[in-house]
Amino acid sequence: MSNTEQKPEEHNEGHSAMIKTPKQLLVTVALAFLVPIAIIVMLVSLVTSTMGAGAGSSALSPEAIAARIQPVAGFKLVDANAVKELKTGQQVYETTCTACHGAGIAGAPKFGDNGAWGELLKLGQDELVKNAIHGIRAMPAKGGNPSLDDIEVARAVAYMANAAGADFKEPEAPAPEGEEADAAKTDAAAPAAEAPKATETVAADDSKVDPAGIKLYDTICFACHAAGIAGAPKFGDQAAWKPYIESGMDTMVQKAIHGVGAMPPRGGSQASDDEIRAAIQHMVNAAK
Repeated sequence: MSNTEQKPEEHNEGHSAMIKTPKQLLVTVALAFLVPIAIIVMLVSLVTSTMGAGAGSSALSPEAIAARIQPVAGFKLVDANAVKELKTGQQVYETTCTACHGAGIAGAPKFGDNGAWGELLKLGQDELVKNAIHGIRAMPAKGGNPSLDDIEVARAVAYMANAAGADFKEPEAPAPEGEEADAAKTDAAAPAAEAPKATETVAADDSKVDPAGIKLYDTICFACHAAGIAGAPKFGDQAAWKPYIESGMDTMVQKAIHGVGAMPPRGGSQASDDEIRAAIQHMVNAAK
């Protein structure tokens, strides 16, 4: 056979079709339909997952939405005329007294320390309560929390004292408005001698003294100065006050503001400089 006769056969073999059987044709047709469908399904799934905010989380659940839109701070309506719910002694201790008594800071008897509380307990419940209400030495009135009721302070004293071995009774809350309250009002309406104030023990010319200074003495300063506690010059004692008066008013005011000896700054109060000056003038007037 010549070379010329072989060329057409070789040419036909090079252009032979890829699909040679009916089975291959069926597979090709099936793939032509299935592949595009699979691609479309994948694209739809991808778009859907992208559009879903926080996919795979509960960010759009009702609970999560409610948490996000709730107010930053809650509030509670309180009746201003409602009877105040008094705290227990433990509650007052944990919110106010523990700052000093928890660790025995600034000479405060440590909670539960029988030795530290021993001498104080000998003073009796009434005296300890009075000191706690009005303040004494480094302790300000009501432990520095003026919002406390006297009964709450008394309860805190009983709680701390009992932890140190005392047997004090925690004061009860006052009786609600009713028959007892009406009886008390009736008694109050009857003429009676008014209890003397600490400032009435000595006459003093206070015509030019700011009343705020007298009030400061009656509520804070008298706790120490009325009886001359912890070295404080006693109210009306000319001899005790003489060296202080000789030092000058400005010197006395500065010592009272910054604290001196056992007296804490401003006597443990939040009084202004003018109120402190007036309180000192009130005491100086009584010592002249």
